[in-house]
Amino acid sequence: MLELLRFTPRIWFFWGFLGCVFLLGMGAYFQFVDGLEPCPLCISQRIGILLTGLCFLAEAIHNPQARGIKIYSIAGAVLALCGGAVSARHVWIQHLPPDKVPECGPGLEYVFQNFPLSATIKLMLNGSGDCAEVNWQFLGFSMPAWTLLAFLLLATLSLLQIWNTDKETT
Repeated sequence: MLELLRFTPRIWFFWGFLGCVFLLGMGAYFQFVDGLEPCPLCISQRIGILLTGLCFLAEAIHNPQARGIKIYSIAGAVLALCGGAVSARHVWIQHLPPDKVPECGPGLEYVFQNFPLSATIKLMLNGSGDCAEVNWQFLGFSMPAWTLLAFLLLATLSLLQIWNTDKETT
């Protein structure tokens, strides 16, 4: 009976992809419906979710054997953990004392148009004073804290697929 309930790695990766689509949809909702403008670190986290989701989708479409599942699992976990690192930095900036918060810089659109790509990437990964604002909370946690949790869950989901492979396919 339990064998009927067991999902293959392909299905789990597809669920992970749908989770990433949901997270990106929520980001779009908060931006376009609620009017919350994303800071540079928020944009970086969205890119991390997008890349993790694309990795999950590629695995679901490719449906590899055990060795391929292991490669996709590690790649998905690395992408999710990189996004999680950006989220952790964002949470850290939000908990800094007001006198230690980095200065607010120019808007991200202005930076994209007037600065070299390296400066834009540096701003997106380091954050600015805008990143210290907490504009939304749920159950006492800010959006970056929830995003960090989501990245950790995605990384765990990805790594668990290594052990979810059929022993017959090795």
